[in-house]
Amino acid sequence: MARIFFNGQAMVGGPFHGKVADALIGPARTAPGYRFFSIDHSGGTDVCPGLLADPAVDSAIEGELYDISLERLRDVILPGEPRELELGVIKLEDGSPCLSMLLARGEVERGVHREITHHGGWRAYLATLGRAG
Repeated sequence: MARIFFNGQAMVGGPFHGKVADALIGPARTAPGYRFFSIDHSGGTDVCPGLLADPAVDSAIEGELYDISLERLRDVILPGEPRELELGVIKLEDGSPCLSMLLARGEVERGVHREITHHGGWRAYLATLGRAG
């Protein structure tokens, strides 16, 4: 089993939560040091969020912690992730490490994703758009 931090579509109320609902541990936050982006915003859509480690910032991002088998991660979760994200290891607020989907190398340099760090989480960002998540 592996602990993974989800901060977007797989959270409670999101369209992909059904794939992981039975593995929910509960709400969680990253440690300070993460930026947050809306993926594919330039195309007029907000597909999903992506974290980016940045020790120069003191922001923490809200999400949920799950305990998922490596088989489910390999067979169900990762095949559905957009190419703009990659699996990585983050630090949670309590100092412990866990897996999470991160903005892939080179993506921030493309300049096509909207930075939404100041919202502190995906749900708060979607609320500014009048959408639930």
